[in-house]
Amino acid sequence: MIDRLLHRLAWLVALLCVAPIVAAALAALTGDLDTWRNVLAPVLPRFAGTTLLLVAIVGTATAAIGTGAAWLVTVYRFPFSRTLEVALALPLAFPAYVLAYAYTSFLDHSGPVQSLLRDVTGWGPRDYWFPEIRSMGGAAAMLIFVLYPYVYLLARASFRQQSSNAYLVARTLGHTPLTAFWRVALPMARPAIVGGALLAVMETIADYGTVAFFNVDTFATGIYQSWFSLGDRGAAAQLALCLLGFALLVAGLERVQRGRIRTAGRGARFETVEKPRLRGGPGWLVTALCAVPVVFGFVIPLVMLGSMAVDSGQNILSARYAALMSNSVTLAALASVLTVLGAVVIGFHARMRPGRGARAMVLGAGLGYAVPGGVIAVGLMVPFAALDNAIDAAMEGWFGISTGLLITGSVWLMVLAYMARFMAAALNAYDSGMATVPAHFDAIGRSLGQSGPRLLWRVHLPVARSSVLTALLIVFVDVMKELPATLILHPFNFQTLAVQAHRLASDERLNEAAVPSLALMAFGLIPVLILCRSIGREERGRRAARLATAVKPG
Repeated sequence: MIDRLLHRLAWLVALLCVAPIVAAALAALTGDLDTWRNVLAPVLPRFAGTTLLLVAIVGTATAAIGTGAAWLVTVYRFPFSRTLEVALALPLAFPAYVLAYAYTSFLDHSGPVQSLLRDVTGWGPRDYWFPEIRSMGGAAAMLIFVLYPYVYLLARASFRQQSSNAYLVARTLGHTPLTAFWRVALPMARPAIVGGALLAVMETIADYGTVAFFNVDTFATGIYQSWFSLGDRGAAAQLALCLLGFALLVAGLERVQRGRIRTAGRGARFETVEKPRLRGGPGWLVTALCAVPVVFGFVIPLVMLGSMAVDSGQNILSARYAALMSNSVTLAALASVLTVLGAVVIGFHARMRPGRGARAMVLGAGLGYAVPGGVIAVGLMVPFAALDNAIDAAMEGWFGISTGLLITGSVWLMVLAYMARFMAAALNAYDSGMATVPAHFDAIGRSLGQSGPRLLWRVHLPVARSSVLTALLIVFVDVMKELPATLILHPFNFQTLAVQAHRLASDERLNEAAVPSLALMAFGLIPVLILCRSIGREERGRRAARLATAVKPG
C-alpha cells in the first residue's frame, strides 16, 4: 500500500515539474498572434542573434578559463597554488547581475577608474575613449566571471581522476607539456569540460538581470517585456517557446555529439603524483594567470560592493532588510526542502523500479534545468491565472462573492516554479550519493524485512546523507539568486533580496542596491566555502599520504 503511494507520489512530482513546460508550449500555440506579427516578429532576429552571440562568447571563454586554470593547479606547484586552487571557485558565490552593479559603479564615468584616469592625465570627459560597460561585451564579461567555476570544478575533478601514465608516456615520446595536454589529457577530460560549459550556457540563456541592466536584448528580456510592458501573456509564451526550443537544442546537440565518450582513468592518478614545481618567472606568470579571474570575479566586486554599501547609509540589520532576508530565506527553505524530498522520492522509485517509465520520469523531472526561469514562470502563470479567473467567476455567479487570485498571487506558486527549475540539481546530487550504494544492499535489506519506506529511511538515506545535504544547500542558494521567475510570480506585498536589488539598480540607485547584493553574495558564499573546505581537506589528506609513503621503511 505504501509502496504504491510512493509510486504515485513520484509520478505526481515528475508531472508537476514538467507541467509548466507543457503549459508554456500550449499557451504559445493557442495564443493570439497579433502582438507576434506586429511587434515581436520584427525584433525576433535581433533577439536570436544576440542570444546566440552571447552564448558563443560565454561558452568559449568559460571553457578556456576553467580548463586552463584546472590543469595548472592540478599538474603544477607554483607560488600560492594551494590558495588559488580554492580561490578560483569563489566567484561562483556572486549572481551575474550583482557583478553588473559593482562593475557599473567601478567603470562608469564617475567611477574610480575613469576619475583616476582624468586626475592623472588632466583630460576632460571628451578627450578620451573608454569602453562602455553597459554593452554586449560587458554582459558577456559579467557572465564569464561568475560562470567559469562550473567548468573549473568539473575539469579539475576530471584531471585529478585521470591516469597520469598516458600523459607521462606522451612526454617521454617527445611531446612538450602543451602538446601532451592538448592531445592526451584534454580529450579524456572532454565530457567534464563540455558538461561544465553546457551549465554555463544554460545559465546564460536563462539570465535576465544582467542583460536587462545592460540593455542587451535577448529572449529573456523579450519575455519580460511582453509580459509587463505589452501586457500580452500569449506573446510572452510564444517567446518562451522559442527560448525553450533553443535551450533544448543546445542540450540535445551536446548529447548527440558526445555520444558514448567517457572519462578515462586507470593507473596512477594525477592526484597521487608529485607535482613539478614552477620557479622564478614561469611560476609567477602562472600565478598571475590564475589570479586574474579571482581578482576580477571576486575581489574587485567585493571591494566595490562594500564601499558602495557604506556610502549608501543603509543598515543591513534594519527591520526592512530583516524582512527581506526573512522572506528570501523562508522561500528558499520551503523550495529546497520540497524539491529535495521530491528528488528523493523520484530517485528511490527509479532505483526500485528501473525501466523505461522510470527513465522517462527522471528525464521529465530534470528537464526544468534546461529551461529558463522566465519560461517556467510563464508556463505556470497562464493556466493558474485562467483557473483563478474561472473560480472567481463561478463563485461570483453562484454566491455573489469574489475570491480574487487564490493561487496566482501566492508563495506556493513560486515554490512550484523553483521545484520545476531546480529538480535536476537535487536529482543529480542525490544520485551521486546513491551510486555508492551497491545494488545487493537493496536485496539484503528486503530479506531482512526492510522494504519500501523502511529501506529508504534505514539504508539509502544514511548512506546518501551528505549528498542530500549538498542538494539542500545547492537548491537553497539557487532559489536565493533566481530572478526572472521571482520577478514574474512574486506577490505584490512579498519582496525578496533579489527583487529589491534589481529594482534599486533599475532606478540607478546602485549604492543602495549594493546592500541586498552583498546579502545575496553572503548566502551564495556558504556552499562555496563548504566546497573549499572539502578541497582543503583533500589536499591535507594527499600530503599526509605522500609523507607516510616517503617515511615508510624499506
